[in-house]
Amino acid sequence: MDALTLVGLGLAGMFALILLHVPIGLAMATAGIVGFSALVGIKPALSLLATEPAATMASLDLIVIPFFLLMGNFASASGLSADIYRTAYSFLGHRPGGLALATILGCAGFGAVSGSSLATTATMSKVALPEMRDRGYASGFASGSIAAGGTLGMLIPPSVIMIIYAFLTEQFVLTMFAAAVIPGLIAVFMHILAIIVYVRFKPEAAPAGPRINWRGRLQALAGGWAALLLLVSIIGGIYSGVFTVNEAAAFGAFFTFVFTLYRGKLNRTVLAEALRDTAANTAMIYVIIFGATIFSYFVSATRMPNELVSLIEVWQLPAPAVIAVLVVMYLILGSVFDTISAMLITLPFTFPLIVELGYDPIWWGIVLVMTIEIGLITPPIGMNVFILNSMTPDIPLSTIFRGIVIFLWADLLRLLIIILVPALTLFLPGFLGMP
Repeated sequence: MDALTLVGLGLAGMFALILLHVPIGLAMATAGIVGFSALVGIKPALSLLATEPAATMASLDLIVIPFFLLMGNFASASGLSADIYRTAYSFLGHRPGGLALATILGCAGFGAVSGSSLATTATMSKVALPEMRDRGYASGFASGSIAAGGTLGMLIPPSVIMIIYAFLTEQFVLTMFAAAVIPGLIAVFMHILAIIVYVRFKPEAAPAGPRINWRGRLQALAGGWAALLLLVSIIGGIYSGVFTVNEAAAFGAFFTFVFTLYRGKLNRTVLAEALRDTAANTAMIYVIIFGATIFSYFVSATRMPNELVSLIEVWQLPAPAVIAVLVVMYLILGSVFDTISAMLITLPFTFPLIVELGYDPIWWGIVLVMTIEIGLITPPIGMNVFILNSMTPDIPLSTIFRGIVIFLWADLLRLLIIILVPALTLFLPGFLGMP
C-alpha cells in the first residue's frame, strides 16, 4: 500500500472516530497507532504510547501553557478586561462606532493578556455587549465586532497556539512572537477600518455616545494601570532579555493573582474556578498534543510528505497554488474544529510540504494562525460565533453572522496582504537578529 493511501485511510479513520464523538486527541493517537502498526508491527507501535507523551511532558517549552492560561483566568476574574475596555471607550466612545472601536482595542489588549480567542470572546461579550446594546447599537454589528475582535487573542503575543506550533515544528518561540507583532497591528487596523467604513454607510447601526472630558479619560487611563503594567512587563521583559518566555509566563500568572487579591476579587470560589479551568484546558491541550505527535510519527514513517511533494511536481502545480489550496482548507477546518485541533490534525503533512517548497516556517506559522483565526468566524460553524450565541441566546446566529461579514472581508484582505508580502512577518525577527 502506498504512503498516500495509507495516510488517507488513517485520516478517514480519525475523522470517523471524531464523528463518533471520540475526543480529538484520542482519535489522532488511535489512528497513528493503528497506521504505524500496519507499517512495523503492533509492539513498536504501542511503544509510542509511552515515548511520545513522555517526551511531550518533559518539554520545558510547553510549561508556559498552564501559566498563560492561569494568567488569563485571573485577569478575567480581577476585571482587567473591563479596565482595558473602559480606557479605550473614554477616548473613542463619542465617535460613531466608537464603542465598537473600543471593543476591538479591548479585545486586542485582553487577547494579549489571555492568549486565547475563545476566552477573549467570552469575556468581552460580558463587558462590551451590554454597553453597546444600551446605547442603541444594532445587535448584529455589536455582536459581530466582539466575535471578530475575539479572534485577535490568537494572533497577538503571547499566544498559546503559537507556542504549540513552535514546539511541534522546532521553531524559536520568541521569533514567532516577534513575527506576529506587525501582522497583529495590521489585524487591529483592518478591523478599525472595517468599522469606520461600515458606520459611514450605516450610521444608525452605531450611534455616537457622550464625549468624556480629559479628566475622565485620565481617570480611566489611571484605572487601567495594571493591564498596561502587565503587558509592558511581559512583552518588554521577554524582548529585553530580563525574562525567558517561561519566566514571563510565571510572572504574569503571579502578577494577575496578586492583582486579583489586591482588588478583593479573590476568594475560595474564584481560586478554585481559575485552577479548575486552567487544569482542564491544560489537560485537553496536552492530550491533543499527545495524539498529534503520535499521528505525526506515523505520517513521517510513511514518507507521505515526500510523496506529496513528488505528486505536486508531477502535476506541475506552482507553489502559490499550493498555498492557496492550503489556505482554503484551513479556512474550512477552522470553521469546524477548534483552533488547536485544526492545526495539529494537518501539521504532520502540511509543514514538511511548506518547508520542501522553500517557504519560511515562521512566515507559514503566522499565515496558518491567521487563517484558522478567520475560520473562527466563518460560516457555517465559527467557534467564536457559537460562544457568543451561547452567552447571548436572544441574538440569533444568523444575526451574528450578518454582523461579521464586514470583518470577514477585512480579515481576508489582511491575510492576502501577509501572504503576498512576507517581509511584513519576517522584518521584525530579522531586525532583532532572531533565528
